[in-house]
Amino acid sequence: MGAPMIRHLLRAGHRVQVWNRTAAKAAALVADGARLAATPREMAREADVAMLCVADAAAVEAVVFGADGLLGDASAAGPVRVKRIVDHSSIPPDVTRDLAARAAARGVGWVDAPVSGGVGGAQAGTLAVMAGGAAADVDAVAPLLRAYSARVTHMGDAGAGQTTKLCNQAIVTATVAAIAEAVSLARRSGIDATKLPDALAGGWADSALLRTFVPRMTAEQREPIGALKTFQKDVDTIAAAAWQTGTPMPVAGTVQQLLRLAAAMGLAEADFSAFVDVLHTPRG
Repeated sequence: MGAPMIRHLLRAGHRVQVWNRTAAKAAALVADGARLAATPREMAREADVAMLCVADAAAVEAVVFGADGLLGDASAAGPVRVKRIVDHSSIPPDVTRDLAARAAARGVGWVDAPVSGGVGGAQAGTLAVMAGGAAADVDAVAPLLRAYSARVTHMGDAGAGQTTKLCNQAIVTATVAAIAEAVSLARRSGIDATKLPDALAGGWADSALLRTFVPRMTAEQREPIGALKTFQKDVDTIAAAAWQTGTPMPVAGTVQQLLRLAAAMGLAEADFSAFVDVLHTPRG
């Protein structure tokens, strides 16, 4: 996701430094006009805004507060220039609030800005950004975010963007699981499941997810767009937030169990559409 977002920033005329824990991924962007940084700390000395897009909370903390992180060792040589950090990662809201407080103690604003739209949305520059943080910080970085998004919505204080992303993922994962059930039912009933998007077009079941995932679930070969382990991480985070807030979420709980079953079947690295492989097993 990060690479196409960076390319949109470069096309919009912004000067961009890049760093990645896998050096080759960052080096690949030099040809597009990005400049390599040796460490996040080096970036913090020269950039006004730092933008993260990493896998999980541990990675966010390491990139920001690790030894060579953006705001790492406070006694490290050289002052930092960075004034705002934008985190596009999907991590727990309570962790985000803690990280934002630690950054604020160093005089740095924090915007949690998870996105929806997938790799395709990043490539097209049409991502939906749900932002949490102080209004002044969100307003300041919004022009940057609009380089690769169609919509930036300020949802509230730090952590609100992450909570909104959990709402998004609760809907997405439940819907993809329901589509997998429908495809499985159609197949077992002798119906051509590939016709479902056309048959349901314009009705209440019609959706971008239906049109995206039925073809993927009925294809022999799938170009991966994301791994089930990512869905499992998000649904586990949903479950934790539901417990913390006392929110009954029985559907999300069922999806969580389905994803755990997928992992037990060795499908953790499989594409999102592998939901159907969990459900559509041969009858003995």
